[in-house]
Amino acid sequence: MTQSPKLDGTGWLLIGILSILWGGAFFLIEVGLRSYPPITLVFMRLVLAVPPMWIAMRLMGERLPTQPRIWGLLAVVGALNCALPFILFFWGQQYLDSGYASILNATTPLWGVVTAHFLTSDEKATPARIIGVLVGMAGIVVMVGPEAMKGLSNNLLAQIACIVSTIFYSFAAIYGRRLSQTELTPMAVATGQTLVAALMMVPIVAVMDQPWTMATPRLDSTLAGITLALFSTALAYTLYFRLIDRSGASNAQLVAFLMPILAVILGIAFLGESLSGGQIAGAGLIAVGLAILDGRLIARFQK
Repeated sequence: MTQSPKLDGTGWLLIGILSILWGGAFFLIEVGLRSYPPITLVFMRLVLAVPPMWIAMRLMGERLPTQPRIWGLLAVVGALNCALPFILFFWGQQYLDSGYASILNATTPLWGVVTAHFLTSDEKATPARIIGVLVGMAGIVVMVGPEAMKGLSNNLLAQIACIVSTIFYSFAAIYGRRLSQTELTPMAVATGQTLVAALMMVPIVAVMDQPWTMATPRLDSTLAGITLALFSTALAYTLYFRLIDRSGASNAQLVAFLMPILAVILGIAFLGESLSGGQIAGAGLIAVGLAILDGRLIARFQK
């Protein structure tokens, strides 16, 4: 029987870094949308990410693949991991605040456990993993509080769009792991999928937004788009595919649980917000959920 991938210290370090890179993306998207329509912002995020990723890949002595079959897989991952979910999520965040969007994004590990169970041979869902996911999701709801859940019936399409995005992410993680099991390095996978996704966006942005007709954008929106490209895309996807290669597809998606925590920390540090009892309790539930999913604490008690 194939052994299920486990999270070690390096895996948790990668998850922590990714939670910062992607947790801050919600704020950056909100700032970017002040001047750019969603599809144009997605195009900007992807196109600007490709050159630094390609340069880094070449400096590491690596190359993009030449086999059509591999490019077919990269096209699937690029569509499921970048182009489609970005379009849906950026569009949805026009109507939802960033805190609530982060709650919806945090459902990714739930779908990840389900898809990994059916589409992999070594990441089958166990009762402990299912409980861990549910506990973690409960912690996010408690941490953000009931205020974020008000008006749940409003902007229903935006909420559905964000949920569909997380389902796309879970499928992309499975295909990303298949790529990591080929001769491709994580850096080549990250660069290839981003390149394909950027190319997919060219006709879409040309037809839908015609960005050359836009008014001059705000400086803060442009800087937000550039930051999204360099840090939340180029650097983040490089680390993400290393994490998938090291710890498995469903484990890699645990980063979604930590993103709302960053939002609370930033709010306290820069927006004068206070830490409530609900936020402390929610953070505790998230920690318990992560411990259950990690499995090492439970194994220690079983000895």
